[in-house]
Amino acid sequence: MTRGVWKIGLCTFAAIMMGFLLLPIVSLVVTIGWDEFAAGVTHESVWPALKLSLLTTSVSLVVVVGFGTPLAWLVSQRENSRLVQWLETMMRLPAVLPPAVAGVALLLAFGRSGLLGDFFLGFGISIPFSTMAVILAEIFVSAPFFLQAATEAFRRVDQSQLLVARSLGASPSRVFLRIAIPLALPGLIAGAAMSWARALGEFGATVMFAGSLPGKTQTLTLLVYHQNESNPEVAQAISIVLVIVAFVLLFSVSRLSQGKRNDYR
Repeated sequence: MTRGVWKIGLCTFAAIMMGFLLLPIVSLVVTIGWDEFAAGVTHESVWPALKLSLLTTSVSLVVVVGFGTPLAWLVSQRENSRLVQWLETMMRLPAVLPPAVAGVALLLAFGRSGLLGDFFLGFGISIPFSTMAVILAEIFVSAPFFLQAATEAFRRVDQSQLLVARSLGASPSRVFLRIAIPLALPGLIAGAAMSWARALGEFGATVMFAGSLPGKTQTLTLLVYHQNESNPEVAQAISIVLVIVAFVLLFSVSRLSQGKRNDYR
């Protein structure tokens, strides 16, 4: 096979794949007029869902970053351990679970008849079909994206700098907070952005564990699903907004990663 034929073949397959990926996005944008889009994003049901989405994804992000950063640091420092390999697999597992399985698992853990159901009911707390259920579902499905990015970011930190700091008497906490985190910060930010985007787009586990109660558990993604039957223009307008948010996040993460690679050169 000549170089020309090989190049044409590669470009053809690449164009078909890229065209397939772009066609639904393009169709989403070009099949709605500006007036319909404006009416859709200003629909009365959008604002409560937007407020709830911003609240729950912000809380879930704080929890994921706050508790996930120490976990990622510990895992990154013990790369060759058999236990760490198991931990990394379990950390990534929620990302590949079918949404229905994630929803059932959350119900069996935090539902009224779940493992911790009686414990919470003893304090008068019922988690399923509440705003807390939305937050827990978003934490469960979005945490792997931050954990994987944070672990890889910590592993890219120059270990010699950490060793020098320790040899000069820096405490483990100081090495972690003053050296490791600043050096790994671009990766941490990228992971946080991906985690937040995944939480914003969460649907399956949320609808099973939290339901879709307007103003209480109905996020933007759930609103798209319910409006698609009665008000498809509203669903399409919200979908476009979510696509724009996702694109901006992905593009920003890509630029951040590119800048970090340039720093290494």
